[in-house]
Amino acid sequence: MHAIHITKSGGPEVLQLQETPKPTPENNQVLIKIKAAGINRSDVITRQNTGTYGKDLPPSLIPGLEVSGVIEEIGADVTDKKVGDAVCALIADGGYAEYVAVESSHCLPIPEGISLEDAAAIPEAVFTVWFNIFMLGKLQRGEKLLIHGGTSGIGTTGLQMAKAWGCETYSTVGTEEKKAFLEKMGVDQVINYKDKAFEEVWKDENIDVILDMVGGDYTQKNLEILNKKGRLVYINGMKSTDVNINLRTIMAKNLTLTGSFLKPQSAAVKTQIAQEVEKNIWPLFLSKAVQPIIYQKFPLAEAAEAHRLMESSEHIGKILLVM
Repeated sequence: MHAIHITKSGGPEVLQLQETPKPTPENNQVLIKIKAAGINRSDVITRQNTGTYGKDLPPSLIPGLEVSGVIEEIGADVTDKKVGDAVCALIADGGYAEYVAVESSHCLPIPEGISLEDAAAIPEAVFTVWFNIFMLGKLQRGEKLLIHGGTSGIGTTGLQMAKAWGCETYSTVGTEEKKAFLEKMGVDQVINYKDKAFEEVWKDENIDVILDMVGGDYTQKNLEILNKKGRLVYINGMKSTDVNINLRTIMAKNLTLTGSFLKPQSAAVKTQIAQEVEKNIWPLFLSKAVQPIIYQKFPLAEAAEAHRLMESSEHIGKILLVM
């Protein structure tokens, strides 16, 4: 099969299309003939090899955390899937390829009304949002949610999910175009952070949950605008992972500061997320309360260009590779 390999640490140019043996599914796995794969910022970090998740890269890694496609083969112990099923799946790596072997319990049926290709935009964002905002952040109906970087794949997905959940939604963006997009999408309050300071505008909003991928000096500002018993959840620190905070703010308001990486979570945790997502979020795709927002699609061979677009942060929503 053809697959994109990270040939060495570096820029997008290190992503090279190569011939690779087709994987064989283990007993609890299925083999997916991939239709499309999602591009995620985690892929960029992995490519740059900056000590991702505390581990060195294996030689010639195939990146990619989410795919959609059709099951072509099933392992001996798989009983919940069959050959020919159309699925989307969360994977640890290997998505930038024509085939991937994946845990059967990490595959979900394509939501009704979503094309097989577009479904590749769903798993990583939905799993990340559910795990961080709903499981760790414990977002409840009627609460207020702020997502920084709301036009990212995570942002567009999380804001739709929270709105459908009956929550009030807030976001920060860096351009007027992105601000207008989120307002049209139905986000309740959006700030262009280059024009206004969110910590000043929302100082009296008493926000219940904040999902942040910025870090740095945003951290203390986030803590200051949280409601009593508010929850601040981190999934990245693009500005800086070294932060200074006032512990008095946390103690005075009984705040929770937490965060996670999804990729290294155990297979059991990912299975639990999949089950909860299918029960709680899949019906929202059917009702069209949640839809994948896709910015651009690239052929597999143009993975480097897809990464350049991701690094530019010009996109709104997801970037896909199609086979």
